[in-house]
Amino acid sequence: MKISILDLKEQYMSIKKEIDEAMKRVIENQDFVLGEDVVGLERDVAVYCETRYGVGVASGTDALILALKALDIGKDDEVITTPFTFFATAEAISLVGARPVFVDIDPKTYNIDPALIKMSITKRTKAIIPVHIYGQCADMDPILDIANEAGLKVIEDNAQAIGAGYRGKRAGSMGHAGALSFFPSKNLGGFGDGGMVVTNDEKLATKIRLLRVHGSSVRYIHSVVGTNSRLDNLQAAILRVKLRYLDKWLEARRERAKYYDDNLKALPLEIPFVPESNIHTYYLYVLKVKTGLCDIMKYLADNAIETRTYYPVPLHLQVCYKELGYKEGDLPRSEDAAKKTFSIALYPELKKEQMDYIIGKIRDFYGK
Repeated sequence: MKISILDLKEQYMSIKKEIDEAMKRVIENQDFVLGEDVVGLERDVAVYCETRYGVGVASGTDALILALKALDIGKDDEVITTPFTFFATAEAISLVGARPVFVDIDPKTYNIDPALIKMSITKRTKAIIPVHIYGQCADMDPILDIANEAGLKVIEDNAQAIGAGYRGKRAGSMGHAGALSFFPSKNLGGFGDGGMVVTNDEKLATKIRLLRVHGSSVRYIHSVVGTNSRLDNLQAAILRVKLRYLDKWLEARRERAKYYDDNLKALPLEIPFVPESNIHTYYLYVLKVKTGLCDIMKYLADNAIETRTYYPVPLHLQVCYKELGYKEGDLPRSEDAAKKTFSIALYPELKKEQMDYIIGKIRDFYGK
């Protein structure tokens, strides 16, 4: 039995008729850039995320960049974030001219540790970007309290956690803005790149709409320097179909995660920790070993089970951030997680026999 970390084909086949009809409609109408489906998706996703506005953009990275720009964050500013995330989070900060300041993680959830944020705030700090890693929210109440006290903006990097919950609130609805990614592998994924900013701030939403079309609200008249970051109408049409199934898919992810939990918790590794305040969406199912990460990954690969490490080099140790002055040992929890965590397959269509095979091989590895 061969098991890939992700298989999107079965999901497509389950809703093929609806997807194909949506794509056909867009092609026949020749309505490709922005368009009616983008407007509809913006409305639908905003409602889903419990925010007032949604602005479709070209990618999750652009969602972060445009949110930062719209909040007037740029040269000589500092933005606090986690080093244990995909590179786009810090990249967006750098691309607007600001400096990323990395704060270590909670070792149980892998999200930024609020208790460590305050000591990293300086006169130049303008914002905090908490990342809802692996599909569950960071501890937002203390983060928001710190931000309010210091007059900082909060942008939730919600690329991995659409539909996640925190103390009765939806991911993306708690900060000044939330950034979503519709990359194909995401829980709500398109057939290419795409993203969205969600917010309750009308002025912020208006500014992001302006920035995404070259800073122009009237053709050939440019009030600010913007960029080209428009969401394709074809992607929006696909995503509107998928959004109708998202809650069903998330529940299927939670069911499969519980099955893994129940069958792996007795082994000498850490299963995902979910605080009582959180509703997890399990974008990834991540395990942490005490030792021997390469050994277990190789053993599973030898048995046709694909695994993956997210993220093997924390951002503060990336070559491109050498000038920031971080060194190994500065953020030990992130560095430890990078060396000891790996992901196994988890998606709504994953079958019980596939899960049993993965569980069986992990047990075999530990002689259980």
